[in-house]
Amino acid sequence: MKNCAALGIGLSMTAAPTSAKTARIIQGKRVGIIGLDTSHSVAFTKALNAVTTDARLKGYRVVAAYPYGSRTIESSVKRIPGYMEDVKAFGVTIVDSIDALLRQVDVVLLETNDGRLHLEQALQVFEAGKRLFIDKPIAASLTDTKAIFEASQKHNISVFSSSSMRYIDNIQALKTGKLIGEITGADAFSPATLEPTHPDLFWYGIHGIEILYSILGIGCERVHRVYTDDTDIVVGIWADGRVGTFRGLRKGKNGYGGTAFGTKGQTAIEKYQGYTPLLHQIVDFFDDGVAPVSAKETIELVAFMEAADESKKRNGEPVSVQALL
Repeated sequence: MKNCAALGIGLSMTAAPTSAKTARIIQGKRVGIIGLDTSHSVAFTKALNAVTTDARLKGYRVVAAYPYGSRTIESSVKRIPGYMEDVKAFGVTIVDSIDALLRQVDVVLLETNDGRLHLEQALQVFEAGKRLFIDKPIAASLTDTKAIFEASQKHNISVFSSSSMRYIDNIQALKTGKLIGEITGADAFSPATLEPTHPDLFWYGIHGIEILYSILGIGCERVHRVYTDDTDIVVGIWADGRVGTFRGLRKGKNGYGGTAFGTKGQTAIEKYQGYTPLLHQIVDFFDDGVAPVSAKETIELVAFMEAADESKKRNGEPVSVQALL
């Protein structure tokens, strides 16, 4: 179910913005991409610009892309030349600045892999009056995350961020209680590759944290973390007594999934099915400006990851999520 971008943690967020500047953008279907340093950019372009398109993508097409993107993270930088060629094959124009991009598009996918750049890049999009999806991580810090939502409110422009893991098939049925009753807890796992420029879980562990939050929702009070070179275990205690755990994988075969626990039983979280369910949500958001993931939830999710990082520094001691907020 969609939630308006209402934010109750240090900000006063209104429902989906309705300014004249925002209203104009729903008249067009031209999508711009910022950042060609991630495979997500290519995957989204292939789906949106396919000859036979999914009707739920409503005619949106990627028309222009600004390739940068990280200039300092080697694993990202080296992908840019190849991904530029990939999207050009789908009729996408490569531009030399974000300003040039914004003059040619109606809505924006911010795909830059380097979360440290997201605030600066998002501000340019907001100032141009374009609705914005920000791929994971929304930013590389809680401070920048809050600043993005503050800017969204200031400019009256809708924004949201999400991992595609949030839209694994049975998660919505779990949240509504249809499968196993009221949710009492959840375990999630995903790869947790580390990148020195980002707090540990921001780079890849965020996928598993998104699974956890998509099932349990907001309300985590404290977390503590067990860390080894090969594995992370992060335990979150919610205010109502529910417990959520995340296992981050850095050795052996990677994967995504977990187990949900409810008043009527337990069930596995289904296998990841690709980017299409997320892209459906993005297109709906571009149409109506209603964020399917609230600012409040995204901010708490980021605070959860920062608290886990702090717990690691304190050798596993519990850290209050609410104090960080």
